[in-house]
Amino acid sequence: MSEAYERERQNNARLDELSAKVSALRGVTIDIYDQARAHEVIDSTNETFSSMSSQIKGSAGRLTRMAASGNKVAIFKLSGILIGIVLVLYYMWRLFS
Repeated sequence: MSEAYERERQNNARLDELSAKVSALRGVTIDIYDQARAHEVIDSTNETFSSMSSQIKGSAGRLTRMAASGNKVAIFKLSGILIGIVLVLYYMWRLFS
C-alpha cells in the first residue's frame, strides 16, 4: 500500500512540474505573440510615415512651383496654408502637453 502511495505522490509531483513547464511555455508564447504584433504595428507605422513623407515632399514641390510663378493669389494661398499648418501644430502641441 505504501508503495502505491509513493508512486501516486511521485506522479503528482511530476504532474505539477509538467504543469509549471506548460505554464511557462504558454507565457513565452504569449510574449512572442505580443512582440510580433508590436513589430507589425511598428512596420505599419513606418510605412505610413514613409508614405506621408513622400506626399508632403510632392505637395511642397507643387507649392514651391506655385509660389515661384509669381501669382499673387497663389502666394496668398501658400501663406494661408503655412499659417494654418502652424496653428494646427500649435494647438496639437498644447492639447498633448
